[in-house]
Amino acid sequence: MTEMHATRPVVRLKPKAEARAIRHGFPWVYADELVTDRRTQALAPGTLAVLEDADRRPQALVTVNTQSKIIARVLDSNPDAQIDAAWFEARLQRALDLRERLFDAPFYRLVHAESDGLPGVIIDRFGDTAVIQPNAAWAEVHLDLLAAALTRVTGITSIVKNGTGRSRGLEGLPEETVLLSGAVDGPIPVPMNGATYMADVMGGQKTGLFYDQRPNHAFAARLAKGARVLDVFTHVGGFALAALAGGASSALAVDASSPALSLATQGAEASGFAERFDTRQGDAFAVLEALGQEGAQFDLVICDPPAFAPAKPALEAGLRAYERIARLAAPLVAPGGYLVLCSCSHAADLSAFRNASARGIGRGGRRGQLIHTGFAAPDHPILPQLAESGYLKSLFFRL
Repeated sequence: MTEMHATRPVVRLKPKAEARAIRHGFPWVYADELVTDRRTQALAPGTLAVLEDADRRPQALVTVNTQSKIIARVLDSNPDAQIDAAWFEARLQRALDLRERLFDAPFYRLVHAESDGLPGVIIDRFGDTAVIQPNAAWAEVHLDLLAAALTRVTGITSIVKNGTGRSRGLEGLPEETVLLSGAVDGPIPVPMNGATYMADVMGGQKTGLFYDQRPNHAFAARLAKGARVLDVFTHVGGFALAALAGGASSALAVDASSPALSLATQGAEASGFAERFDTRQGDAFAVLEALGQEGAQFDLVICDPPAFAPAKPALEAGLRAYERIARLAAPLVAPGGYLVLCSCSHAADLSAFRNASARGIGRGGRRGQLIHTGFAAPDHPILPQLAESGYLKSLFFRL
């Protein structure tokens, strides 16, 4: 046992827990897999500990949060690893190397949590500004070290901590959004797929923009030349602005959020698309029903809702919601037009989502060819051992 190992608390897997999964790269230990004696229960959320198997053989360095169902997250396969400035810089540099190879401009997801070796940490980059989502207790504890390393590795000048969302609640963490360094004067223009999007990094949803749909926006733009486009759940312009960049004749963007639609309008103006862009605020289901009653027709309809099935208990209700979206949207597609249906629910796998979408299209009185299936952009890499890291599905149908 090394000196570092000896000074750290030890947590132990139960005899029936699968230590092999950890050795093969699975990054989580669930609460029912760990011995939770009084010593373990007394560990403060975010404590670093050595994980041992039932035979007391060290497996990895983990961070422990007894308040979470994911009671331990693997930080390093080396139980003696030092989580210091050099460790953070090495992880961030590896993540940056990939993004700089993928993109010409510094607008991307820089860190995608477990997939980039920083469990529970999301970092989106907007030029010289970065937004950190520390969604796990250990990241909250080490936030200053992480932010300093981020500045050194990337040279960014402003960092926002976005401490909101369901994940932080599951970790027992408070919600707050704080400017950690630099200045943010307003929405940040983001060039993407020939359009300009406006990201509100201080007050917008999540980090202010969703980079994960970038390749799916691009594929939709290929279908959009001369098309009348309907983009439901548009957020800050989503598919609509990409479609206009691809030559759409018009785009109607629908969202329940007035601030989001205001940002979408600003993006259309900044892109030079204002004359072809319109918005409609309201509940998506109600707007789809109203458009159906109006007899509206579009050549390209996209529905990109929030996660209807964020976890397994919500799966059945979520699949019914996806089916309903497809049923309401399908009649709005002109003959020979295209319907794009998206899901960011990791609990609804591709097969279940595809079946729900197909049922909805059929119930809407239409038949479709599935011409393309899209996933998250490569700056959202998938950890093969962790199904949850591959959450996004985009189905492109020709009706």
